[in-house]
Amino acid sequence: MKYSLIIPVYNRPDEVDELLQSLCGQKFRDFEVVVVEDGSSLPCLEVVKKYGLLLDIYYYNKPNSGPGQTRNYGAARSRGEYLIILDSDCILPSGYLQAVEAELERQPADAFGGPDRAHHSFTPVQKAINYSMTSFFTTGGIRGGKKKMDKFYPRSFNMGIRRKVYEQLGGFSKMRFGEDIDFSIRIFQAGYSCRLFPEAWVYHKRRTDFCKFFKQVHNSGIARINLYKKYPRSLKVVHLLPALFTIGVFFLLLASPICVYSLTLLGAYALLVLIDSTLQNRSLKVGLLSITASFIQLIGYGTGFLRAWWMRCLLGKDEELQAFRKNFYK
Repeated sequence: MKYSLIIPVYNRPDEVDELLQSLCGQKFRDFEVVVVEDGSSLPCLEVVKKYGLLLDIYYYNKPNSGPGQTRNYGAARSRGEYLIILDSDCILPSGYLQAVEAELERQPADAFGGPDRAHHSFTPVQKAINYSMTSFFTTGGIRGGKKKMDKFYPRSFNMGIRRKVYEQLGGFSKMRFGEDIDFSIRIFQAGYSCRLFPEAWVYHKRRTDFCKFFKQVHNSGIARINLYKKYPRSLKVVHLLPALFTIGVFFLLLASPICVYSLTLLGAYALLVLIDSTLQNRSLKVGLLSITASFIQLIGYGTGFLRAWWMRCLLGKDEELQAFRKNFYK
């Protein structure tokens, strides 16, 4: 068995259905699928059963413990030489595994990951959120890629790793948020090879509305400080940009009653996002929504970062700071 696709899921049977349907169309067929239900109240067992004759698929149900530990549970029950971690809200193009196989044949890697795109069926809000999470004008550059501002760290929505490496590193930690970056950091620290596979991309729905999106990115900002406390050298200048942006927006708005021109910078940034997103998505509506999504993305991350910095770095709180723990995951 070459690949084991590990899919943790919590209350998303419809999304699992879409993902499994996309796996049926894979051109490369040497893989198994391991679906792990993380204590859902809306289980996807009946969905999985539909694909029993179409895929080499296995289903497990366990008490809720969060995505990281659920991936470890699935990995321990898989057989593949490589483990590929996917989120349940992803859809794979038919050539995904073929692209992974081609990259590994060209140059072996201990770990890898790929980018994400917006599917044509996504709502305008989902497309706008996708833009804000992948654009070079937000924090897309921080996550790495072709226009990277930092080296590439695989993310858990599209992450592959050699089984032996996974087992030697002990899999994902018990961190509730940022556990994928924690894992990527440990991969690099252990000296394993890791790189981006540009053609192994997935369609990733991410959050479905702006409120959930804010919770997601706010937790990401908190996770960055939690990671810094574990790995001080992991914090780079680029990780400060959303916090600086947030502070800048605050002072520009504060100064606006005195100096109207202080809003010019914000307007210029909004116009830049509008033009870039409209051209990329070929939709003015998505372009307009991308302005909101981009400000939420940067300010949500920035406020989470500043909040955690205040609590953990200035006030000296030792425990990991968490926010929206239940609401975000559930």
